[in-house]
Amino acid sequence: MVTGCDKMVYYAYQQGLCVGCMRRWEKSGQSIEEFAGTAKRIWRAIGEVPCKVPECARPSYGLSTPLCAAHLHQQRRIYKVPVEEFVQHPDVVPLEAFGPCHVAACYRQRESPTGYCPAHAQRRRAAIRKGTLGDEDHWRRTTNAVSEHGVISLRGLPDQVVHEVLYGLQERVREGVKQKDYILRPLCDLIRSQQVTTLTELDLGKVNHTTADAAKGFIKHLGRFGLTPETERHKDIWSGYAFGLDGYIHFDKISQFWLREATKAWALDDIPQRRGKGRTAVQSHINAIVQLSDSLRLNRPDHGEDVRTVARDDLTIFLNRLLFLKEQGEISGHTHVRLVRYARRLLSRMRTLGLTKRDQPLHGICDTFGLRAEDVPDDPEDSEAGRDLPAEVMTQLCQHLDSLETTGAPEIRTAVELVIDTGRRPTEICRLPYDCLERDEDGKLTLIYDNHKAARKARRLPISGETGAVITAQQERVRGRFPNTPTSELKLLPTVLTNAMGTKPISAEWLSARHRTWVDSLPEFLVPTVVTVKGRQVTQMLPFDKAKIFPYAYRHTYAQRHADAGVAPDALQSLMDHRQLTTTQQYYRVGEKRKREAVERVTAMQFDRNGNRVWRKAQALLDSEHARRAIGEVQVPYGLCTEPTNVQAGGHDCPVRFRCVGCDHYRTDVSYLPDLEAYLADLLRGRERLVAFAADSWAKAEAMPSDEEITRVRRLVKRVREDLDDLTEEDRIQIKEAVTVVRRTRRVVSLGLPRVGPPEDLRLGRPAG
Repeated sequence: MVTGCDKMVYYAYQQGLCVGCMRRWEKSGQSIEEFAGTAKRIWRAIGEVPCKVPECARPSYGLSTPLCAAHLHQQRRIYKVPVEEFVQHPDVVPLEAFGPCHVAACYRQRESPTGYCPAHAQRRRAAIRKGTLGDEDHWRRTTNAVSEHGVISLRGLPDQVVHEVLYGLQERVREGVKQKDYILRPLCDLIRSQQVTTLTELDLGKVNHTTADAAKGFIKHLGRFGLTPETERHKDIWSGYAFGLDGYIHFDKISQFWLREATKAWALDDIPQRRGKGRTAVQSHINAIVQLSDSLRLNRPDHGEDVRTVARDDLTIFLNRLLFLKEQGEISGHTHVRLVRYARRLLSRMRTLGLTKRDQPLHGICDTFGLRAEDVPDDPEDSEAGRDLPAEVMTQLCQHLDSLETTGAPEIRTAVELVIDTGRRPTEICRLPYDCLERDEDGKLTLIYDNHKAARKARRLPISGETGAVITAQQERVRGRFPNTPTSELKLLPTVLTNAMGTKPISAEWLSARHRTWVDSLPEFLVPTVVTVKGRQVTQMLPFDKAKIFPYAYRHTYAQRHADAGVAPDALQSLMDHRQLTTTQQYYRVGEKRKREAVERVTAMQFDRNGNRVWRKAQALLDSEHARRAIGEVQVPYGLCTEPTNVQAGGHDCPVRFRCVGCDHYRTDVSYLPDLEAYLADLLRGRERLVAFAADSWAKAEAMPSDEEITRVRRLVKRVREDLDDLTEEDRIQIKEAVTVVRRTRRVVSLGLPRVGPPEDLRLGRPAG
C-alpha cells in the first residue's frame, strides 16, 4: 500500500502493509490512509539493476547508483559530467558481463573477471578475516544467495531436489497452505548447506520448528507420490493416505511373520468398511494382536515363530498376562476387555477370510488356536465418571465462555457453545456447512448436520432462537472473512490455517486442544460431594476433576438434562440420532451407586399419611433397609405402600381402593411432591365438575372427593414444603438432584401425571429447543 514498497503482505490483519511499514504506522498515530500517502522510503534497497549505459551487460554498483563500477569510475574521474550526459556521451561504450557469481546459489553478476558479486565478495573477505572460509570450493557450493524479498534461489541444488521442492510447493498450495518466502528461503539454504541428493536425506534437527514444519510437509507429499494400496500392503508401516485414512498404520511391532501377515490381510479387508478418515479403530484392533505377539514371544521357546506349534495353551497364557497387567495397573479394566474382545474378533475373522488354507499365512495352525466368547471378561461396572457433567460445573463453564476467545479464534467459542446447546458430536459441529440453518413450516429454527459416524446425511435438529443467533453471528464473520467464496463451499467454522478460501473446517483435535487449555486456565470447579466424616455422611464442596471436562462430555450432559426433564426414551433416541434405543440409554443410565445415594437422600425426608417424618434421625439406609425397599414395598401413584397383601399382589390389591392418605401403610417422600400437588389439583377440579354434573345423587356422592381426603393431601403437601424450606440452600440443591435421579428411574404407575418441563439451558437460563 505504501508507494515504493514492494515487500510481501501475507495476512489480512496487516491491512496491506508489510511488517516494517506496519510497525512504523502503529507508532505514527496516523490513519492508515494518511500513513500510506505520506510515508517515505527509508529502508535499505536490496537487489540488482543493470547499468544505465545503453546495452551495458554489467550490473550497477548498487540500487542507489545507476552505473556499473567501470562506468562509475569513468563518470566521476574522467568525464566528470552528470549521469544523464555521461550515458549519452559518444565515447562511452557498453561493456561485456564478467559472468555469473562463482557462488552456486547466486544469480547475480561478478564484479571482476575471476571473482564474485559485490555481496559475496564482501562475505568472502569477512570469512577470510575470521578464519572460517575453509575449502573455498565447498564455500561456493554451500553458501547462501543474497536474501531478497519475494525471491528464493534454487540454484546450486541437484535437479532431483529442485523437482522435489517444486512438487512439494504444488501440493502444499493445493492444500491451501500459504507459502512464505521467509520460511522457504532458509529451507532451501539448509538443503544446499547439507548437500543432500534428495529431501529424505535432510537433517531436520538443525533448523527451527517453522522451517522444519515446511520440510516435513514437503517430505510428506514426496512419500505420498505414487502411493497405492498395492504398494503399501507389503510394508510393515502403511501410510493411511493410500487407504483414505490419516496418519500411519503400524504392524511393525508384531514380531511373528505369520501373525503380522495375517493381520495385514485382516486390515486390508476391514479398512474399506470404515467411515471417515480416522485410523484409530483399525490401529486399536492391531494393538490387540501386538499384545498377543508379545505374549507368544515371551512365553514360547521358539518365540512363536512357527505357526504349527501354537495352540490354545498359548492363548490361555495371553489371557493370564492381560489379567496380570490389569492387576498391576499397567492397563485399565476397559482396555483389558477391549484387547481380549478385539483379539477374539481378529482371530475369528482371519479364519473366515481363508487364511488357514495352503500358501496362506495361517496354514497349519492348530484348530484350537482361538478365543471363545466366555474368554472375554465382563465390562467393568460403569461408575459414570467422565460422562455427564454436574449442573454446578456446567454453570461455571458457561459463565466463563467469554474467556474462550483469549485462547483461540472465535470459532472455538462458537463450537463449544453449539456442542453444549445441541449435544452433537464435536466432529459434527466442526464440519457444519455455512448453510446449516433452516426454518421448518412453523417458522422454527432447525440445524442441518451430517451424522458422520453413522453415515446419515442431512439430519435435522430443532434448536432455540438463541442458538440460531450464535450460528447467524458466526455466518456473518465467515462471510466477511471470505467474501468471494460461494456459500455452498464455505464451512461454518473455517480453520485459520491453510485455508485461503474458507473451505476447510477446524478439526475436532484442534477444538479439543484449545478447549483443554481453556478449562485448565479456569478456577477450580467446586461441587457438592457426599463424604463420610466420623461415620456420618456430610456434603462438602470439593474440587471437580477437570480431566472429566472435555467436548464429548457435553453430549452426555445434553442427554442427561433431557432425560432428567422427563423426555421419553424414544424421543431422546431421536434427538441423539441413534439407531438403537440401547445406545441412547447408555448416555443417561443411572448407576447403582448414584441411585443408592439418591434414595438415601429422599428417604431421609419420608413422611407418613399424617405428615409425620419417618426416620428423622437416620443418617443413611442400612443394606437391609435397601433390600427391604426392593421386596417389602410397592409403588403406588403418590408414594409407597407396605401393606403385605398389596405388596404381594404387586400393588393391585388395595383394600381401601387407593385412598392412600387414609391408610397407615402409606409412605411418601419429597420425590413424590409434584405428584401430590397434581393429585390435589385433580381433587379440587373434580369436585367442582361434579357439583355441576347431571347424575344421580348416590353416584355423585360415591365419586365426590371427600373434604377429609382433600384436607389430608393439602396438609401433607404443606408439610413436605415446610421441611424443604427449612433446609439450607446446599441441602436443597442436593435434594433436588436426588429427586431427579429417583424420578427418572421410577416406574410410572398412573396415567395423567404431570410432565416435567423442558430442560433449562444453563448458559442462558432459557428452555432448550
